[in-house]
Formats: sequence, structure tokens, C-alpha cells
Amino acid sequence: MPHEQESNLGSRTISVPVVSPCLNDRTYEQMQATNAATCSILRESLRPVTLKFEDVGYGIKLQTKERKCFILVRDPKPDRVILNGVTGIVRPGELLAMLGPSGSGKTTLLTALAGRLPGKVSGNITYNGQPFSGYIKRKTGFVTQEDVLYPHLTVLETLTYAALLRLPDKLTRADKIEQAELVITELGLTRCRNSVVGGPLFRGVSGGERKRVSIGQEMLVNPSLLLLDEPTSGLDSTTAQRIVATLRVLARGGRSVVTTIHQPSSRLYRMFDKVVVLSEGFPIYSGSASRVLDYFKSIGFEPCEDAVNPADYLLDLANGDTGVKQHDQSSIRSGQDDQNCIKQTLISSYKKNLHEVIKAEIRQNYQTPNSFAPKTSSRGSTEKQWMSSWSEQFTVLLKRGLKERKHESYSGLRIFQVMSVSILAGLLWWHSNPSHIQDQVGLLFFLSIFWGFFPLFNAIFTFPQERPMLIKERSSGMYRLSSYYFARMAGDLPMELVLPTIFVATTYWMSGLKSSPINFMLTLLIILFNVLVSQGLGLALGAILRDVKQATTLASVTMLVFLLAGGYYIQEIPPFIAWLKYISFSHYCYKLLVGVQYTDKDAYQCGVGVHCKVLEFPAIERLGLTNKGWDVLALIIMLVGYRLIAYVALRNWQAR
Repeated sequence: MPHEQESNLGSRTISVPVVSPCLNDRTYEQMQATNAATCSILRESLRPVTLKFEDVGYGIKLQTKERKCFILVRDPKPDRVILNGVTGIVRPGELLAMLGPSGSGKTTLLTALAGRLPGKVSGNITYNGQPFSGYIKRKTGFVTQEDVLYPHLTVLETLTYAALLRLPDKLTRADKIEQAELVITELGLTRCRNSVVGGPLFRGVSGGERKRVSIGQEMLVNPSLLLLDEPTSGLDSTTAQRIVATLRVLARGGRSVVTTIHQPSSRLYRMFDKVVVLSEGFPIYSGSASRVLDYFKSIGFEPCEDAVNPADYLLDLANGDTGVKQHDQSSIRSGQDDQNCIKQTLISSYKKNLHEVIKAEIRQNYQTPNSFAPKTSSRGSTEKQWMSSWSEQFTVLLKRGLKERKHESYSGLRIFQVMSVSILAGLLWWHSNPSHIQDQVGLLFFLSIFWGFFPLFNAIFTFPQERPMLIKERSSGMYRLSSYYFARMAGDLPMELVLPTIFVATTYWMSGLKSSPINFMLTLLIILFNVLVSQGLGLALGAILRDVKQATTLASVTMLVFLLAGGYYIQEIPPFIAWLKYISFSHYCYKLLVGVQYTDKDAYQCGVGVHCKVLEFPAIERLGLTNKGWDVLALIIMLVGYRLIAYVALRNWQAR
């Protein structure tokens, strides 16, 4: 059995297992029997933490648009207060629930406690007396309201990949996989372990199972502090009870657990140790869940029914509902039906009766058993930032990305789209006569434009769609941004280059272009190079704008400009706008394709019995095919430049 210590939790004393890294004693004993080394390492990672938050406040600036003298002016309005003076404490072994109506600030407070809230948060939030840091972040589990999971991965694959990324490198690969298996067993996911998670477009596991998978991802690292946002949202009462019961067991394992919950049943409410009740960002109660009815009765509010659900009662009060008995009528002004009056009375009563008591409890010199602190080396630096090496992160992310995206990249719709265009183009240019230079040049321009449009618009969706997952995993310290980015780029290569290879192989031989294998290979390489450049531009646009609609609109305008300035439709571009062709990758691709297909020795019939050099054909002559090296260099600069811009934009996501 794990070692236990006595911990004073307010007015009661419970026995808190402070070293067990498992979800209960059965799992602990199972791990001891199977792998003592794994259990020992994970035991060290569970160091109980006391979370204290005092007078937490947060506001945002709102701006309105007003026209003055036909000029659009932004007038700043006063800050909108989201949180104001929220105070509380949660110790190891306790389950704290935040209650309140929609818009009361529950999620904002939880995000602030997780250290993930942008902007400045007033007040004081400490973790065993320390401010938030990267080390504390890795000891904190955060489960968002929306389950951010890859839909095509199975439950086992989801937790296994998370274990490989988040567990310390002291453990072997087999140990990490074993830990994922144990979490699956403990959370009751054995029946669906090989089922895909699913998503909006296709069915997977149930909502309750999906929520337990999200919790399991955080439990893999054995967090000292677990924060959950609306874990029972959208679930039936039985499933919700199982989720909260699981959280209670996790808390009894020596963790501090904080959750927001909208409208729990009376059965769920009885599982909470402490509650914080918010009304429009202001606290109206903070303390023991079992004493809440006595407190509100003492200040003049009592439920009309004896067997009322305490949670429903609290939400009614937070909304300013007057459907309660008021014993002290003198404390309520004449407008007792006014909801704002009720709310102000509750806020004032909290400040008068509870605020100083809670602050006094927070300021007590409470020492958490085996409390954690960042380990420092002889050089004074904190414990290493990442749980796994760069190469291991790259490998795991690459495998996960290939498994997840193969369904999208090789979907029947995409294959049909590419192959239908390929066969149609081959039939339209079926064994075109080499003397019809204009037709063949048109085919080359079509290849450069099609394989500019297609990968560009596919790549635009990449980062906006993966943004929730990237922000979630990066906020948890799972991996470096560079390892994710390079794994994504490497994983795209086989998926993005197979279809254009098939396309070119089909269209090239059908259309009657030069049958030399060298010409075919050079044409294929140029098209693939163009695909990578176009994809890089799409990645950059998606990463910078973040909004798919805006990025798609800008991409359409950009490709239209590249189309017109590509050198096929207009050869004599006015000098003041001729610079557009130098920023068009389609222009360089088109020039290289023409340069590969024709040489000085090639001729065409320009009249009856008259043959002319192909390079003297007006549309080709004005292209200028003498500097192929500069064309290749321009594409290389674009290839590197667009991807560098995309990486910097992704880095900026974390900075904001």
C-alpha cells in the first residue's frame, strides 16, 4: 500500500496518499508487481501542491466603432470586468468546484489558475508559495471543455503517443506504453481501446469515453494539480457521475483537483469538498461545500424547499433569483424583486463575512507534505524543460501525423479530383502535334498553374485546423515547436508528392510531349518543386491569418495575379507593373518547363515548307530562357522563405 500522511483540510482531517503515482491502490499494486522502476519514477513526479489564489481580477478592453466626419474612429470603452476579487484555496486531496451561470467567469478563472490566460491578471496566484513557471506547468494537467483529439486515432494510439511525448526519458518505450495501458484500464476504456476517437464527420467513441480519453492524456504525467473545464458538459447524468467520481478518486490520490461545472445534480454536488460560486465575475461564496446552505441561511437567504439541490439553489442566487425566503427584510431595499439588488447584497455579504476569513486561511504558514520545487543542477539551472529529446519528439510526431492524415491525403474525393483532371488534360492534348507549339506551351502553363492552385488551397487549412491541438499540446510542454514543424513538413512530403507524380506520369505520356525519359524526369522534378513552393505559401498564409476564409480570399487574389503575370497570357507587360512576374512562382515554373521541353535544335513548321526555331516562337522568345539557374534559385528562395515565414507566424501564436 502507498505511504499515507495526515493532512489538515480545513475543519476535517483525511488520510492523503502522497506518493502513489497511480489512480488507486489496485493500480499501484499492479504497477509494483509489473514494473517497479516505472512506478518509482512516476511516484517521484507526484509532489502534492497547494493552490492559493487571492483577490484575482481580470478585465478586457472593449472598443466601439464610430464615424466622425466620414472617418472611422475607434473609441476605447472602459474595461469590462471578467473577474473581481476571487479568493480561494485547494489542498492535496481536495476537489474544488467552480459554480455559476454562463458568463460568470468560471472558465476565465480556471484558465488563469492554469497560467494560460493572455493579458495581465491582478491578484496573487501561488503553487506551494511559488509563482507559475514552466516547471509547474509540466506538473499541471489541464482538460479543456472541448475535447481536442485526433479523430482518426484509436484510444490506445492517442494515449500511447501522448505517453511517448510526455513521460520522462528515464522510462523505456515499453514502460511508457505500459503506463498508457494502465490508464486505459483504470479509466474504464478497455472496451473501446481499439476504437477510433471519432469527430463531427464520423462516429467514434461516446461522449463520456471521449472525455475520459482527454482526462487520461493529462493523467499520464501523474499531475500534482488537475484543472478541468466543464468535464460533464453534454453528458447524461450517469456518465457525468462516473466522471466526477473519477475526479474524486484522483483527488484522494494526493492531487489538487479544480473543475468548473455548470449545473450538477445533488449526487454530484455531494462529491465536492469545496465550491467557489461566481456571479458576473464576483464571488458570493468560497469555502466548504457542506456549509453553503448554513452560510446563506445565516445572511437571510433560505431555499423555499427543504430538499432542494444545493447546486440549483446556488445558481438561482447567482442569477439574482428572488424565489427564496428572506428572513431579514431590513437588509433588502424596497426593490427586492430587482435581480441586481439581490446580487449586490450577496457580494456585500461575502466581503463582510467570508473574504477576510478565507484570506486568513490562505496566509497561514501551511506546509504541504513532500511539496515540489524546481530541481536545480550545480549550475543553478532548473530541471530540463523537455521530457524527451528533439529526435524522439520528431519521430513520434511524424508517425502520429502520418497515421492521422493518411485518411485525408489519400481520400477518394481527392484522388478522383486529381485523376479526373489528369485524364481530361491528357485527352484534350492527346498526342498533340509538335508543330502546334502554342498548344504544347499552353499545356505546360496549365501544369504550372494547376499545381500552384491545388497544393496552395490544401495547405491553407493545415495550421488553422490544427491550431487548437497545437496550442493545447504546446501549452502542456509536450514538444518543441521546431520538432512539430519539421515533422509536419516531412510527413507532408510522401502525401503531397504522390498525387502530382501520378498526374504528370499520366498526362505527360498522353499529351505527346517529348518522349525522352530525361525530359520526363526533369518535368516531374520541376512540378514537384513547384508543389513544395506553392504549399509553403499556403502554410504561410494560413499561419499568418489564422482564419480560413480570409486566407482563402487572399490566396485567390494572389494566384490570379500569378496567373496573369505568369508570361503566357501577356508577354509585353507594362514596365510599371512588370515586377509582379518576379514574385510569381508560376512564372519561374513555366519558364523552366518550357526550357526543358525545347532546345536550339527544335524547329516547327511556321509556314508552307518553312521551318523556324522553336526558341524564336514569339511567346517563347519573350520568356527569356537563358538564365535557368536564376529561375531555380528564385524558387529555392521562395521555398525556404515561405516556410520560414510560416514558422515565425506559428511562434507568434505562443507569444500572444
